[in-house]
Amino acid sequence: MAIGNVTPDSFYAGSRLLRADREQVETAAILSWARKSLAEGADILDLGACSTRPNSTPVDEQTEWKRLEPAIDVLRTELPEARLSIDTFRPEIARRALAQFGRMIINDVSGGCDAMYAIVKKAGAPYIWTLRGDYRLPACHPEMNDIDLILDPGFGFIGSTERDYECMRRLDELREYGKPILVGISRKSMVYKPLGLTPETCLSATQALQLYAVEHGASIIRTHDVAATAQIITIGDRLNK
Repeated sequence: MAIGNVTPDSFYAGSRLLRADREQVETAAILSWARKSLAEGADILDLGACSTRPNSTPVDEQTEWKRLEPAIDVLRTELPEARLSIDTFRPEIARRALAQFGRMIINDVSGGCDAMYAIVKKAGAPYIWTLRGDYRLPACHPEMNDIDLILDPGFGFIGSTERDYECMRRLDELREYGKPILVGISRKSMVYKPLGLTPETCLSATQALQLYAVEHGASIIRTHDVAATAQIITIGDRLNK
């Protein structure tokens, strides 16, 4: 899953598809990122238009949609076979995207709410359920099985680096639910902070954790670095035959 942020302020500058001095979305940049990501091995293109980096103030709903709509539109027009995921925690953004552009994945880092669950269920849309470290949630809410779920532990939203690593060590526990598992740790603080690095300098460390995740049940890796991640997934596949 390739990360594309239609924002000027997401924590990793390399993922930003909107210049800080412009609010107008440059669809050529969106299309260039998408084509490059697919050529490097991406299976899913994940678009977000509202930064959820630590200590950020989310843009309002109108601004999020103003950024997101032209980005989805150009990809649906120019790359109609590409599988899209929309990174949003707002039910109304999810509803509008699904109504206007058809079935796609909804990637909700908030963990969701009744309104969001109803929207994805009605649309039959795959839904990334962010557990925020609580691996008991799927067992406590069996009614969620009526939704096409992908489980995300929620690294970066769990509470602390120590808890992030505890949940990574327990990743195998999520296999018992029989759902696809998504791991998104690309260049996050749990990778770079223990090493005294920055998001820009921690690719190798990110890959070490990504390979661990593949070995312990992850079936989707959300990444800023598609080509490098595709390589470690190939190696993981060879290890597992």
